[in-house]
Amino acid sequence: MVITGLVLGALAAVIHVYIFLMESVWWTTPRARAIFGTSEAEAKATKELAFNQGFYNLFLGIAVLLGVGLFLMGQPVIAATLVLTGAGSMVLAATVLLISSPDKASAALKQGVLPLLAVIFMILGLAL
Repeated sequence: MVITGLVLGALAAVIHVYIFLMESVWWTTPRARAIFGTSEAEAKATKELAFNQGFYNLFLGIAVLLGVGLFLMGQPVIAATLVLTGAGSMVLAATVLLISSPDKASAALKQGVLPLLAVIFMILGLAL
């Protein structure tokens, strides 16, 4: 079960790295604006906020990927700590998005389901 949790965590991390690119690199492009539903003026006005927010997503993704790598190098305790912290933070951020902006439920689910499953499988795998 731990391996399943690690795979799901890695997939969640890849999604969060992609979100980083959309928010911190591509924020003002037509494609990113279409995904986030912002006008050109809104994207320009919120560019600094999105840039910062994107890095949160990147750092969470890095933490989980580092955990996966450390597991493969024989460090299961450190690995589990990083994966559970990173993926757990992803789940909590998705929950905040869902509660604060119910109209963005689809985005919250896209960023929150895989890390939630990763957390569940990691905990079950570690407990058994």
